[in-house]
Amino acid sequence: MQTPQYADIILPLPLANVFTYAVPPTMRATLAVGMRVILPVQRKIYTGIVYSVHAQQPEGFEAREIISVLDERPIVRRPQLQFWEWIAGYYQCFLGDVYKAALPSGLKLESETQVALLPDFEEKSEQFSDKDWRVIDAIRQTKTSSIKELEKLLDTKNLLPRLKSLLEKQAIVVNEAVLENYRPRREDFVRLHSNLHNEERLKTVFKEIGRSKKQVDLLLFYLDASQVFGQKPPKEISRRALLKASDISSTILRTLVDKGILEIYQKEISRLDFSVVETRERHALNSYQEKAYGEILYHFRQKNTVLLHGVTSSGKTEIYIRLIEETLRLGRQALYLLPEIALTAQLTERLKQVFGNRLGVYHSKFADAERVEIWNNLLRNEGYEIILGVRSSIFLPFRDLGLVIVDEEHETSYKQFDPAPRYHARNAAIVLASMHGAKTLLGSATPSIESYNNALTGKFGLVELTQRYADIALPEIVAVDTKELRRKRQMKTMYSPLLLEKIEEALTNNEQVILFQNRRGYAPYLECTACATVPRCKNCDVSLTVHKAFNALTCHYCGYTKPIPARCPDCGGELTHRGFGTERINDEIGELFPQARIARMDLDTTRTKTAYEKIIADFEQHKIDILIGTQMISKGLDFERVSLVGIINADNLLNYPDFRAHERAFQLMAQVSGRAGRKGKRGMVILQTSNPSHPVIQQVIANDYKAMFRQQMQERELFKYPPYFRLIYINVRHRDLQIVNKAANYMAERLRAVFGSRVLGPDNPPVTRIQNFFIKRIVLKIEADASNEEAKRLINTVSEQVRGLDLFKSLQIGLDVDPA
Repeated sequence: MQTPQYADIILPLPLANVFTYAVPPTMRATLAVGMRVILPVQRKIYTGIVYSVHAQQPEGFEAREIISVLDERPIVRRPQLQFWEWIAGYYQCFLGDVYKAALPSGLKLESETQVALLPDFEEKSEQFSDKDWRVIDAIRQTKTSSIKELEKLLDTKNLLPRLKSLLEKQAIVVNEAVLENYRPRREDFVRLHSNLHNEERLKTVFKEIGRSKKQVDLLLFYLDASQVFGQKPPKEISRRALLKASDISSTILRTLVDKGILEIYQKEISRLDFSVVETRERHALNSYQEKAYGEILYHFRQKNTVLLHGVTSSGKTEIYIRLIEETLRLGRQALYLLPEIALTAQLTERLKQVFGNRLGVYHSKFADAERVEIWNNLLRNEGYEIILGVRSSIFLPFRDLGLVIVDEEHETSYKQFDPAPRYHARNAAIVLASMHGAKTLLGSATPSIESYNNALTGKFGLVELTQRYADIALPEIVAVDTKELRRKRQMKTMYSPLLLEKIEEALTNNEQVILFQNRRGYAPYLECTACATVPRCKNCDVSLTVHKAFNALTCHYCGYTKPIPARCPDCGGELTHRGFGTERINDEIGELFPQARIARMDLDTTRTKTAYEKIIADFEQHKIDILIGTQMISKGLDFERVSLVGIINADNLLNYPDFRAHERAFQLMAQVSGRAGRKGKRGMVILQTSNPSHPVIQQVIANDYKAMFRQQMQERELFKYPPYFRLIYINVRHRDLQIVNKAANYMAERLRAVFGSRVLGPDNPPVTRIQNFFIKRIVLKIEADASNEEAKRLINTVSEQVRGLDLFKSLQIGLDVDPA
């Protein structure tokens, strides 16, 4: 085999190709696909991933050299790179976009590269030029500096060639610990000095310290805890644990160390929790679950993907556990995907009771260093066999996936919106499983239209579980006509008399209540009662949401915030709240039921990893009587004391301008209704709406998923929507409105020349300006059996033609394939 002289590298940039770099002779024997390398890119330095190594010299340019290699072995497996290629191809983005999304930040480096003098650097004047010494002196002044800082200090624009020269002369080091944004956690441990592993010598030591009772006590405590003279290797004792358990000061320990009796040494420890977990046998399946389990295995023998359509509280999780056990028995790994971080808190405890420390949890609320350690644990095969996580978990370095479970598969949270790659984790997980030769199980009480259609047409297997666990009845759903109540002046607040009566009844019976409103904040906007002015975001074309607790108006798109004004900034008139969010409901329910313990669960109250866990644990332990929340409370959570669910406003779910609005409204209302009466008694759902005769409301009341499915399929066939047609949104962005309009019109014209009437628009999306970028949208509808690859090739050709015009060079064109 020829020694590789060149490497193609994936850079964490939205660029169309991999880039070829020369491999220095010292790296040729060890460089491998999947390793990270440090590279010069113009005036910056980045961490790239080796995509391929070869001996083919690039044509037309001289390849720059790789600066250094960060890894002794690859951190990305070859199947992952194949998966990255599929994501980039199908969702029409760049490999660099996928790389940025896939790796934890702690494994990436961009322009803030730190350089430092080597600790054993020897000043040999004949080795360095004057320019070298100038850089060395600058680094010496600052000890460690970023390249940007050094360039500013030295008033020079391109230091990379000079730094490369100093690297070769072994004068500086690119500090990889700083560079990776990840440091292994280290802790001080205590051990007996190596000269004292002899009982006779130890007796002498006790005589020497005999007058100091505390020194004797600490030494005796250490010897007993570590069992240093036992037959097994001594137990390792951390400094912190020793001092806490012995209740003796660190000064005494320091004295024993100074006397050469004990030693302090450092050890790398994991941030992950590998404490011993007492496991239990899984619950036995009932006859309905056993039947469903058998049907899943039957379908798996013929198909790679199966849809489990099981009503809420039917015990789908126990079936998942049984399938995972079988997968692990075969020596393979399992991935259990959830749509919301909130679900992982409750499910983690349940799965750990069965699988112990073989279970790892992965999501964005973990510190980056923890995510790096989970990545490394899987990469090095150090224990995790099951990963429970959200959509980003599909990018982890699995050794041999045998099963992928996508729970609540209908959820839009599985779709990544911005930035690219705009992938759907459910669909991507099915492809990932096929690359590993694994099976995929999709689970939901309210499957997506597309998945259920795939099951009915034979693409997926279909298993239906129609009976709730322990024969608990589905909740009674009562629709309250808010329009009629307001006409009769019987409803002066957001809460109908029936809802308030049932809340009082539940509290009297020591039961719990969930109130659902799919809008966070105090109110959607403020409005002046005199001139009708509405405070708006300065960067986006949206009104500012009122957050009373922070005394702030906030944009939920760009994060812009300003204090709530006392009066209208235009006319000085009075400002009033319009609409309501979870924060306002929290305040008003607190006033109506002052004796109740109330909590809120939305994005504002769950910004940390522990916040989710605390709210869920408190509700489980009945430290909370009423839980108010957004859609995150609708998904799969199991609370045995919940007898009442209130849907405050069903109308805002039904009236959203999207072809999936009715499907989503059904799913959300059915899912949140499923939280009621899950154990022990039938629950009740109060559904407040101004149109109780609406077909979707009636379908929710009847729990008639199939009627909703049939109606939606008829409409979608008529209007050419999925699953009969595939959608691609082409979003055109620019800071200048005129340029955006011209570009969108020109691009739509060019696309129509290729695709004809399949092109719609350009039109305005629901929000026409975000972060000072104006947006126009072109919609492309392609027949389900048409070639996606050919369609995307033609779109790319047109995009390049548009961007090739001088007026549109700075235009941003983003594709959203299969928008959710």
